[in-house]
Parts: sequence; C-alpha cells; structure tokens
Amino acid sequence: MSVNQQAHTGPPYGQPQPGYQGYQQPAYGGQPLPGVPQSQYGAYNGPMPGYQQPVPPQGYFPPLGFPSKGSPVSLNSDTSSLAPNFIGSSRAPPTSGAPPAASGASLPSGHLAYSQFGHGDVQNGIPASAAPMQRPPASQPFLPGSAPTPVSQTSTFQQYGPPPASVQQLSNHMAGMTIGSTTASAPPPAGLGYGPPTSIPPVSGSFSTTGSGLYTPYTASQGPPPTSVSQGLPLAQPPFPGQPVSTQRLPTQVPGFAPPPSSTGIGPSSYLPTTGAPRPPTMPGPPLPGQTIAGPPASQPNHVSSPPPPSTMSGPHPGPPMSGLHGPPPPTHPPQPGYQMQQNGSFGQVRGPQPNYGGAYPGTPNYGSQPGPPPPPKRLDPDSIPSPIQVIEDDRSNRGSEPFVTGVRGQVPPLVTTNFLVKDQGNASPRYIRCTSYNIPCTSDMAKQSQVPLAAVIKPLATLPPEETLPYLVDHGESGPVRCNRCKAYMCPFMQFIEGGRRFQCCFCSCVTEVPPHYFQHLDHTGKRVDFYDRPELSLGSYEFLATVDYCKNNKFPSPPAFIFMIDVSYNAVKSGLVRLICEELKSLLDYLPREGNMEESAIRVGFVTYNKVLHFYNVKSSLAQPQMMVVSDVADMFVPLLDGFLVNVNESRTVIASLLDQIPEMFADTRETETVFAPVIQAGLEALKAAECAGKLFIFHTSLPIAEAPGKLKNRDDKKLINTDKEKTSFYNNLAKDCVAQGCCVDLFLFPNQYLDVATLGVVTYQTGGSIYKYAYFQLETDQDRFLNDLRRDVQKEVGFDAVMRVRTSTGIRATDFFGAFYMSNTTDVEMAGLDCDKTITVEFKHDDKLSEDSGALLQCALLYTSCTGQRRLRIHNLSLNCCTQLADLYRNCETDTLINYLAKYAYRGVLSSPVKTVRDALINQCAQILACYRKNCASPSSAGQLILPECMKLLPVYLNCVLKSDVLQPGPEVTTDDRAYIRQLVTSMDVAETNVFFYPRLLPLTKADVDSDCLPAAIRNSEERLSKGDIYLLENGLNIFVWVGVNVQQGLIQNLFGVSSFSQISNALSTLPVLENPFSKKVRFIVDMLQVQRSRYMKLIIVKQEDKLEMLFKHFLVEDKSLSGGASYVDFLCHMHKEIRQLLS
Repeated sequence: MSVNQQAHTGPPYGQPQPGYQGYQQPAYGGQPLPGVPQSQYGAYNGPMPGYQQPVPPQGYFPPLGFPSKGSPVSLNSDTSSLAPNFIGSSRAPPTSGAPPAASGASLPSGHLAYSQFGHGDVQNGIPASAAPMQRPPASQPFLPGSAPTPVSQTSTFQQYGPPPASVQQLSNHMAGMTIGSTTASAPPPAGLGYGPPTSIPPVSGSFSTTGSGLYTPYTASQGPPPTSVSQGLPLAQPPFPGQPVSTQRLPTQVPGFAPPPSSTGIGPSSYLPTTGAPRPPTMPGPPLPGQTIAGPPASQPNHVSSPPPPSTMSGPHPGPPMSGLHGPPPPTHPPQPGYQMQQNGSFGQVRGPQPNYGGAYPGTPNYGSQPGPPPPPKRLDPDSIPSPIQVIEDDRSNRGSEPFVTGVRGQVPPLVTTNFLVKDQGNASPRYIRCTSYNIPCTSDMAKQSQVPLAAVIKPLATLPPEETLPYLVDHGESGPVRCNRCKAYMCPFMQFIEGGRRFQCCFCSCVTEVPPHYFQHLDHTGKRVDFYDRPELSLGSYEFLATVDYCKNNKFPSPPAFIFMIDVSYNAVKSGLVRLICEELKSLLDYLPREGNMEESAIRVGFVTYNKVLHFYNVKSSLAQPQMMVVSDVADMFVPLLDGFLVNVNESRTVIASLLDQIPEMFADTRETETVFAPVIQAGLEALKAAECAGKLFIFHTSLPIAEAPGKLKNRDDKKLINTDKEKTSFYNNLAKDCVAQGCCVDLFLFPNQYLDVATLGVVTYQTGGSIYKYAYFQLETDQDRFLNDLRRDVQKEVGFDAVMRVRTSTGIRATDFFGAFYMSNTTDVEMAGLDCDKTITVEFKHDDKLSEDSGALLQCALLYTSCTGQRRLRIHNLSLNCCTQLADLYRNCETDTLINYLAKYAYRGVLSSPVKTVRDALINQCAQILACYRKNCASPSSAGQLILPECMKLLPVYLNCVLKSDVLQPGPEVTTDDRAYIRQLVTSMDVAETNVFFYPRLLPLTKADVDSDCLPAAIRNSEERLSKGDIYLLENGLNIFVWVGVNVQQGLIQNLFGVSSFSQISNALSTLPVLENPFSKKVRFIVDMLQVQRSRYMKLIIVKQEDKLEMLFKHFLVEDKSLSGGASYVDFLCHMHKEIRQLLS
C-alpha cells in the first residue's frame, strides 16, 4: 500500500483487504470502487489528519508538572541513580509549592475536577475500549512488603518500590513515565497515510492496543522508531515511509503520574522541545490539522513530579501562553462539551483550553544548566494516566455518527459504549460477534509471543435496535441449506463459485462441492453470481435457514415449547407475600408469552406446580369448572400424575388458570411447612416435558436450602475453608443437568434467600441448561417487588431458542479450542443449550493448528440450530472475516480491550473453581504484563526503561484488569458470602461485552450537572472518590445496582426537588424508587434512571446513599480507581505495579 495514499476522513480503522471475489469493497486508499456503496471507514493509514485535537488548557504544561518556583532542575538522565524498580512515592500530596497558577481561579483542593480536560479523540489505531469494571476487593498487596510505605499514605498498601532517593530523582523518574504518545515522526501532511500497515502500529497513545506478549525492540525492517522526545523532531517533518505511528507512553513510574504526554513520550527525554514546532501538550500523537486527540484531557492539574524545565532553554518559558512560538500553532478548537470546566473545585486550576499554545519548549533544552533546589515530590497525577471516560467519549464522538458498514474484512467496530448503526454487507454485526483482535497472527509462535488471547464473544440471538433489520429467514425447501460436502459449513458470502457456477469451493476447507441443480445460477463478469443480492446467504453476514426434518430429534418436527411455573409455597415464601405476588403477576403476564411477529397468540403452553416437602400438580384443562390439585409425596421417585390438562393453551383455559392463581395464596396461607425439596421439582418439570414430547422452560421460585429428605438434599456447607476441596463438588445435579439438556428443558431460577442457600449447587442445572439465575437476598415486598416483577416480565417475554446446538467452524489454520458460558458440552465441538435467550453469550477461544496467510485472512462461522417459540426448527448463521498479520504491530493495532477483558474475566472466573484465587490472580497479571511487554519490546520505539508504553487500543487494559482483580470473585472482602461469589461468577460467565464493561468499570454520572431540558445523559466521570463533590448528587450504575449518592452539602432546593423532603437528614435510605415529583430536576433524574434500566438485561436495584452514612462503604466498593477495603490496589498503584512487572519481563 503506498505510503502516500489518500487517507479517508473517517476514522482509520483496519485496512480493507483485497476482497473476496465477487465481493466489492471500497478500494484501498479510500477511493470508492465504481458502483459500490462507499464504506465509511477508509483504509487504515495511521493517525489521520482531519481530527480535531483538544487544545491544551491554558497554563498547562504537558510534559512536566512544574513546581511552583520554576527552579531549574537537570533533566539529564532518564534514570539517574534510581533503583530499577523504583516507582516513586505513592500518591503523596505535594508537600510544598503549588502548581503554577494558570488563568482562572483555583479551586478548593478537596474536589476533583470532573474530567478536567477536554479529552481528545484518539484517532489512530483502534479505539480503546472501555469496559465497566466492578471493583473487586483485593486481599493481597501486589508485592510482598519489602518496600517502605510512603509516609503520606495512610492505608496499608505497600508501595511498589523503594522511595525515591531524592526528590530530584523522583522527578526524573517521573519524567520517565511517558504517557503521551510518541509520534513516530512528524505528522504527515494532511491526506497522507502513515506508512504501510505492516509497519509499526499507529498507536497513538503509548498504550498498546492489543496484545499480550513480550516487547520486542524495533527492527530495522520496521522503519525508524517513533522519535522519542529526545530526538526532538516530532512535529516538523514528513513521516518516513514505514514509520511507526505514535504510541502512547504512560508514565508509570511514579505512582503519581506525569502529566499527559505531549505527543511524544513524557519521559525525561521526552521533555525536549520539538525543533521549531510547538505542539500541544496533551496530545498522544502529533496533532494533525483538525484532529482531536485522545490523550489525557487537556486541562489537567499539573501535579506531576517532574522537574521544571531548565531555565536556560531557548524558547518560551512555561507560563502564560506565548504568542510568538516557532512553528505552526496547533489547531484550536472549542472546548469539548462537558470536559473543560473543572467540577466543583478540584485540584488544579480552572483552565479553559487555550488557543495557540505551543509545545513546551520550541528550542532545544540546554541540558547543562545548573539545577536549582529540587521541587517537592508530588503525587502521581491520576489525570495523566489513561482515562476510560476519555476513551469512551472520544470513540462516541468519532464513530457514533456514521453507520458501521461490515463489508470490509477485519474492521474493528466502535466500542460497546458507543451508539452506532450497523449495515450488514457480508460480515456479522458486532452485536452478534466481537473479537479480541481483528487482525490475528499468522503463526502460533507469534500468537504465543504476544500472549494476546484470540477469542470471540458470540451472542447468537442478540436483540437488534428497531432501525436494523432482523436476519432474513431463507427456505430452501426439502433439500435444506446448501453446505460444503467435507466440513459441512453452510453457504456464505465467502464461498467461491467456479466452473461457470456449477461448483463452489469452500472458504473453510477448500473442498470443491457440486452446486445442487435447483441452486444453480450463472456468474457475471466478476465471477459473482447474478442472484448475489437476492440471496441473504450470499450477501449478508447473518441470516437464518429453515431446517428440514433431518435437523430434528428423532426425525420429526418439534412441538411448540411449554413454560412450567413452579412455586415454593413453604412458610417463608407465603409469609413474605411472595406467593401472592407471583400469582397476581402471572394472571396478566401470561398474555405476554413470546410469539412470532404477527401471530395473534403465543403457541407456548403453560403448566403450574407448587411445592414444599411434596409437589402439587394442577389440572387446568379448559373443560373444568375449577382447577384440580394432585399431590405427589413420593419425591424419591418423581412422576407426573396427569398428562391431559397439565400443559394448556392460555386462552382456552383462561378462567381455570385465573381461578387457580386466586386459590393458591389462600390454600397455603396457614402453612407451617418450612422445609423444601429442590431436585424433585426439576425432575417433575423434566418428566412433564418428556411426556408432552416438547422442549420448554421451568420458572422455579425458591426460598431456602433444600434440606427435606429427597434426592438432591443439601446440607449447610457455607464454609470458605471448603473452597477448592472435594467436599465442594456434587455430581447429582450434574447428571440431572445432562438429562435436562437432552430433553431441551431449560431452568430459570428465582432465589429469595434469607440465609445460606448453596447457589453454587442449586445453580448447576440452570447454568448447564442455558438458564438464568436471579437472586433477591432478604426479599421484602415493599423494596424488592419492582425489581423482581420487572425481571420476571422480561424473563418470560424475551426471545429464546430451545433445544439449541451451536458449532463454530473456522478456516484452515485456527480452530475453536475452549468455550465459556452457560451450556453443556458432550463432545469437544458442540455447545448444547436446552435454552438460549437473547441476553446469553458464548465466548470461544481459538488456537492455531497451522499457518494462516495474510492474503486469505481467517474466517469464523457460528451456526446455531434451535427451535423457535412457535416450534419451528431453524439454523441461524453468523459469519465473520478477520485479517491475518506477520507483524506484531498490526495485531496490537487491531485489538478490542473490552472484549479482551470479557474473555479474561471469564477465564479467571472459571479458574477459581480448580485453582487457588492467588494463582488465578497472578496468572492474569502475568499474562497482561506479557502482552504489554511484547508490545514494548517489538513495536514501540526504543526508550528509557522508566517509561511505561502501552498500545493505543490497550491503554485501558491495566485499569480494567485491576477492576477484574478487585472483583468479588477474585478478591472477596469478608462481607462477600460464598453464595454471592457463586452468583456473580455464574452471572459474569454469560455476560456480553457491554455488560462486563459496565460491571467492572461502573458508570458514574453527576446528576446535578444534567441539563434538564435535553434528553442527553450528563457526561460521565471517573470512578474515584476524589471526583465527588460534597455539594453534588451522583448516580453510579453497574448493571445490577444503581446508587444515588448525595453529598452532605447539597443545596436544600435540590434535595426538596428530588426527594420531597426539606433537609439532608430527612432523606430515607429505604427508598427503592425515587418519588414522583412535578419539577424538572425530578423528571430528569427519573428519566435517566429509566433510560439506564432499559439498557440493561436485569432491573437494577436502586440504593440511596448519603455521604458519611453506613451504606457509603458499599458505594465506595464500586469506585474502582481507588484502593479497595479488601486490599485491592488503586489504579495508580496498579499501573506502577504493572510497569514493574513489564520491566522485569524485559530485563
């Protein structure tokens, strides 16, 4: 690809590849092919011109946090006399010396600015993803406590390395951590691309994008290394062909990080000015005209411990912006909305972005000047390390406006946090499949070296937004879908027709198959079939085939599925009001059973069972005047006492069902039975479905540990000492699950425990049948009723496929080797699920079994065979084509961090079942360190070991990984029960990428900043206590809970408007919903809460938290960038720890 080719104006995502024949794609340099709708993403040519970059705030000096005195300090050495693992003092506040004042008033020091900087958009490379993280409690400090604890730090966390020997060292050290990106060289003139895609990854930050592996030094073939700052040229010259694009460097050395990097690294060497071209400080890459960059936000406080510039530098002294800088000034833009103001006084001054602010020193620094007194040490500035909020905002602004067209191979999609439309042109939508990398290594050696896991997160029945078209249903009649003779892959857009259309060559195994006569069609002059656009299976990435009888059990078409509601009527369930609540709700809910598009009524039949120590079956046949109850007390040998009248059509038996639901609460109102059974309940449902010869779902509402004499009886083993011992295992439920899967009997479990319930065991059947578990601990009608009813409604109404089997085929060179999710596997290839709903995902890991080629790329085909809610047997097919690379840089440039975290979390959560938690945690840290070390060694320009350099697409890997490590499964605090851990573990295992994103890194919104007149959400802020102001109200959501945190100094008027009480002290913690008040603020906040509830697959519990209240401890657990009570590291500390791990690997 020529280096000078025209760059597209769209974000530079993966380069389009030569198309499959018969498949048009936009041409390489972004010139559209004649007659083809133009894809909006151009070829990937490195950082693109044309994105605006935020201007650095006024008075903000990116590369260094200047001490107030401006005393010259020598910038000489990168590591002058520092211990190799020195990380600097942990977040100590500056002991003296204020940051230089900038224009604008300074804010009170206790509060953090709500994102004080306009974050720029990262353009080159793939957008880093942001996954929400839950804050896991951690129990062991990262390093054994050999290091002294920094004085200023009150907590017990050990510092990661010895304290700096002197302040000056600290600053030099800091300087060594670069966060900015190094630019490989000057930005290309607008319109030029950076270099061949294979050269170095254009990562515009130094955070590396993808991968896992060790760093390898630049090789000559890769072109000149990105200039580190000391080379001093970054902005002024045209790029060399093949030269790496800017990588982002993070200062990781010091726990207080250096300020955002200017476009070159921030390392000591990085403070040198460019020769003659000023540049905006916070940019990860050289600003290209009009390009926004995603570096750290522009107005960061200068709390960085780096040395002040030598006073003899030529060029303007830091301070007010100078007007006469040499070189073209960086482009100026209006401040980004929501970012530039500091919120409620945070540290640092309020600075507006400032036009024409040149780089720090246009001249070359004079290193020999005399150092002045060393500046006081300052804590690492959290604003100078990669911000998830920034990355999410940048991706939204860059990629949210254009549709994502799937016609090009190996395109990285927008982040899951970005709202975008998908146009299917031959590859499955990212709503169905997301990959950890869209450019995979050609060889297994390269994959091992990088350690980046190759995985796909597949959600076969995902719900699409109304503007997108559902997969077309294709009916090929009795002959069924056309398939490859050898590997049985289904017809798809990548199959190659030959011999005038009489045969086709399989894109997966290369076998040539005859085209059946009825399917024959002539080819046009390009070798494409004439009916290409008329057949979904030839032109789209996702579609469905109607299955023939050969695809059905026992070679006969299935009956429509059934739903059986099984209600615990023991003393606890009746007394809490649960039984009455369920019966009332079912009366109306049965009218909303799933149905196909235009059907008048659902084809699903329903049945009812109640149980305590015995089971009660109900005959609700339409011809009866009253329902009849039959009791089965022999729970050891379960059978169904009636066939006719147990499973009925809702409309036909409506009056009998209504009468039954009225009678159940009365019948058991005076029960004294406290014991329950559990396994026989599942067996009863299974037998009923067998007798009816259909698949279906059991909805079980259960309250207590099943201790009554019966198969599957459990005893209380709530003992954390049993974890990972044989006493933890129970095979009875595994066998029961296997029987359920064989029948297509899916189990959804609603649990209402007041004490230990053994979720790990009760959940086995649910988990292996593809069902869902919902848990409402200490259920109380007034506070939990809304959440339970909303969950139940959604669970009953959602789209679900029964008796499902999924197989993932791949082209030669890779194969699916491992699977994660809620399913059962009886062999190594078929994922079997009694039920698969629209929220469930299956994560598949791939390994190399041969070499891949860059020309042909790699293909995945996910085929799901299932029975629809009408009883139709269908095949849903999703196809995806990926690029293959021989250069690690291309791998790292095309990774998706959110998907990577989704995979790593599932891998770790499965690991805790067989290994000690510490082993699992260490393995995670080690793998990520290897991924980043490989990038550093092989893809980043040579720079001081004191710099942490991360690939652009992976710059959030450390923060997200830390959130996974601190989660309740991997670092439980004392308050986390074994039931909670089992519940969270099962939940996360089938989450999609958007859910793990917000689960691990929750969304924190300042409600008081919401614009009451617009429908937009207020801009999110980072998950740290220092970002909260006492005068504001915040909302935090993680997919399971919504917290509304109220500061002690919130204005009385706001409290009155939101809670309807006159003072802070009167706000009740018991509220489970916000009061409905007629004022703009109340309406806006309720609108936001409703909007968030709709986006999540479960109804989130609303919890009101008053500052300094006992519930605040729970809330702080989710502020994942801070240190956790159970010992988890803060983001800053963990980044330093990761840096140390990487350096150890490199040395």
